[in-house]
Amino acid sequence: MVDFGRVLTAMITPFKPDGSVNYDVAAKLAAHLADNGTDTLVICGTTGESPTLSWEEEYKLFQVVLEAVANQGKVIAGCGSNSTKEAIAATQKAAKMGVDGALQVVPYYNKPPQAGLYQHFQAIAQASPELPLLLYNIPGRTGQNLHADTVVRLAEVKNIVGVKEASGDLDQVSAIRRLTPEEFQIYSGDDSLTLPMLAVGAKGVVSVASHLVGNQLQQMIKAFSEGQTQLATKIHLQLFPLFKVLFATTNPIPVKKALELQSWKVGSTRPPLCEIPPTITQELEVVLKELDLI
Repeated sequence: MVDFGRVLTAMITPFKPDGSVNYDVAAKLAAHLADNGTDTLVICGTTGESPTLSWEEEYKLFQVVLEAVANQGKVIAGCGSNSTKEAIAATQKAAKMGVDGALQVVPYYNKPPQAGLYQHFQAIAQASPELPLLLYNIPGRTGQNLHADTVVRLAEVKNIVGVKEASGDLDQVSAIRRLTPEEFQIYSGDDSLTLPMLAVGAKGVVSVASHLVGNQLQQMIKAFSEGQTQLATKIHLQLFPLFKVLFATTNPIPVKKALELQSWKVGSTRPPLCEIPPTITQELEVVLKELDLI
């Protein structure tokens, strides 16, 4: 069973001023993250602006990041789609490239019922039986919640190894943990809920904040796992303002600005995402200075 670790970074996609992907910066950022608390890089997910990337751009990003991190960390490729056929094709191609796993988001817009969701993920898993798959439940963006009982059924599929839970529902996380094998990996999809989710059986986080505080997140999760709950809470509360300001407007707009404030040339977001409001930039600057991040 593959182990993706505790801190998975949902990596941003850097762009050049002309809007094209900046693969050189992507490689440098990936290596930096792998050196600073990230166990696994999740490429071309929500934070990576996958809705506005072409498949060709995504495949090249997978390759660039694989080469950049080599044996330093694992790579999960965002291969999800609201078309089962398209998700299967993307997953098979990523598997041939040598990625360590694939992120499979709940199909968006077409809003399939639970039976359709089960069949969708099962079909992808069966088409790439050697590649570990991580389910991704984010109903705020997809319009459909992947119910706990559906996750439990999917956990019986050999290569579906875990779920990124971004529903914000701790009861749902508890239900999944109660009814799935211990080796089934549950990850928080929200930085601010990582510590509460650890308390009900999650393993770690697919994080945005880890672009900036990956080592601190590792320390927090390690402290909790070793029974040092007061220390874990202390770290959580120190980082809490950062967790909140990074979602003060649509992700990844704030984290790209934060990286820019650290002198990373990651560029802006692609339309229809837009520039960050000056008031949020000011909030970011205050929080980053308080945490000695700029």
